[in-house]
Amino acid sequence: MARLLAPLLALVVCLAPLHRAAAQDDELLWRMELGGAAGGAFYIGDANSTPFKGTGPAAAFVARYHFNTRMGLKANLGYARFGGNTGALYFPTNPHSQSPEGGLPGSARFSRGLVDLGVQFEFNFWGYGTGATYLSGRRFTPYVLLGVGLTAGHKPMDAVVAMNLPVGAGVKWKIKPRLNLGFEWAVRFTTTDRLDHTRADGIALDDPYGVRSSGLKNKDCYSTVALSLTYDVWAVCRPCHNDK
Repeated sequence: MARLLAPLLALVVCLAPLHRAAAQDDELLWRMELGGAAGGAFYIGDANSTPFKGTGPAAAFVARYHFNTRMGLKANLGYARFGGNTGALYFPTNPHSQSPEGGLPGSARFSRGLVDLGVQFEFNFWGYGTGATYLSGRRFTPYVLLGVGLTAGHKPMDAVVAMNLPVGAGVKWKIKPRLNLGFEWAVRFTTTDRLDHTRADGIALDDPYGVRSSGLKNKDCYSTVALSLTYDVWAVCRPCHNDK
């Protein structure tokens, strides 16, 4: 975790002099934010049904485009790692057999790293920003998000590529006129049941119970919980309170 937080701390050190150099930053509206996020990730599937169990590290680069003070579009490119353990569960020897006889008690575990590329639409409950006084801008706001993304899991297990549907919520706090601190929890529902694909003692976690899958039904999902730090770029306008 310390390795993931180190880039965020370095970003704070690099960006701190920039906001001091611009005395009029608090009078501007900004179109974009650039920065990073770090936290943890866990998965829910055949090998885990408990939130935060098997949590591993997660980090991402973040870019956010503001349509206005209430709506925006965020893009992320991140990496996450998590694992799972079935414990001593009972698995059918042949999940597709019509016979109720037979079974295989045993334990299967896995650990996987994956890359996540996505874009999400964000809606702020309050107008967000210090320079938007005439638009009821505030330094703090909760928000919700919905988007679409791509998940790519690499070996040593079978490589897998699938679409994901991120749904989540968070809060943003403008700690300086151009510096933003955020906290977000997002659940990514995937179109694959193979994030936990592994074999141990004959147990195949890609389909251990023989349950037919379709769409997002009976598929794996994973969550990311992260703190983010972003810096505003691309000034939009200067409020003309004194102009005639």
